[in-house]
Amino acid sequence: MYIILADKQDITRAGMTYFAQTLADTACRQADDKTEMIEQLKEHPDAVIILDYTLFDINDVEELEILCQRFPLAQWVLFSMELSVDFVRRIVAISPRFSILMKESPSQEILECLQYAKRHQRYICQRMAELLLAPVQSRVEEEVKLTPTETEILKDVALGLTTKEIAEKRFSSFHTVNTHRKNIFRKLGVNTVHEATKYALRAGLVDSAEYYI
Repeated sequence: MYIILADKQDITRAGMTYFAQTLADTACRQADDKTEMIEQLKEHPDAVIILDYTLFDINDVEELEILCQRFPLAQWVLFSMELSVDFVRRIVAISPRFSILMKESPSQEILECLQYAKRHQRYICQRMAELLLAPVQSRVEEEVKLTPTETEILKDVALGLTTKEIAEKRFSSFHTVNTHRKNIFRKLGVNTVHEATKYALRAGLVDSAEYYI
């Protein structure tokens, strides 16, 4: 089995490399960006890609679907701190070659997921399985309620400012802005800057002419 580790966190890379070494006939290589990941997939089209979607340069579900179609033998393990239930529902409907694993998952689940991927089978960690099976709360078309601070930070995110730049602009700490950003993504049910930007454009929080400058 050839594993492509598409994750930018050093601790995750080290941990996954360790787990991969416990499996027989397994090679694990890192990919620093989407281009490098695709180049490795061209050489190993049946690879297992362990991808942190929230940190890597993948725009949305549609792009993942295109990659899945382009490399029909590959197995995908989405391995992240937090993925919205709506996002997971959409991704698992695309193909059984997508597995879901949370970074809070215990060692046993991580090893089980790698073994499932090696057998070309889907794996859903227990935490996400519970969220997917939980009854959907009935709600009347609730409007997303962002605080004034969250709205301002969302605008800056949509205009391409980094968390560090937003913190400097607001005279706040990186941690404070990062916490606001996580809360914004959770409320919007999005996982990436690209998805948050699309929401900001649709909601009229950012002018499209200003966005494309």
